[in-house]
Amino acid sequence: MTKTVMTFGDSNTYGTPPAHARGEYRRFGPQTRWPTVMQAALGDSWDLVEEGLPGRTTNRADPVMGAHMDGQLGLRIALESNGPIDLLVIMLGTNDLQTLHAATVDQVVGGLAGLLAIARSEPYQQRHEGFEILLIAPPLVLEQGTFREGLLGAHEKSRDLPFAIAQLADHWGVSFLDAGAHIKPSPLDGVHFEAEDHVTLGHAVAVKIEAM
Repeated sequence: MTKTVMTFGDSNTYGTPPAHARGEYRRFGPQTRWPTVMQAALGDSWDLVEEGLPGRTTNRADPVMGAHMDGQLGLRIALESNGPIDLLVIMLGTNDLQTLHAATVDQVVGGLAGLLAIARSEPYQQRHEGFEILLIAPPLVLEQGTFREGLLGAHEKSRDLPFAIAQLADHWGVSFLDAGAHIKPSPLDGVHFEAEDHVTLGHAVAVKIEAM
């Protein structure tokens, strides 16, 4: 029986390449994006729903991009407009570390906990006849390149995120993967992944899912 995995995240789930300048709107093709690489590695027994939105946070509206950047709103829409799913993969937190949000590590973890609470809630579990969750900690943020001015303090906070997110995953009894153990962002803009890193992460996530 075919299973369905939903990948829920931000621009790094959408497949945005490292940016040479602000305002670029580009996307890697399906042969490169980590969710589609993951699906290909898993094989024909898995279908994929891609839910990556550039700018998405765990639970914060963006003063420029809009209220729909709040991941808790987005997750409800995604779970109600797709399905049934068997696995939800969440990778968020990078945008929360932007200077304009000023989120602490604990606040990012709190936002992720809110997403887990939504996903684990009885209405959504019943709607999808139950699904598992994989929580991915995003890799380090580099305070350099195209988006440097908006990332004050983000590097230090991002360094502490994987351990904190791992604790959250353990507490909630969900699976966990540290993306930073496999890849790093491009120094070109400090946040987005090069093509080869998307491929590496896609294979790493597939291995994790196969082991769940």
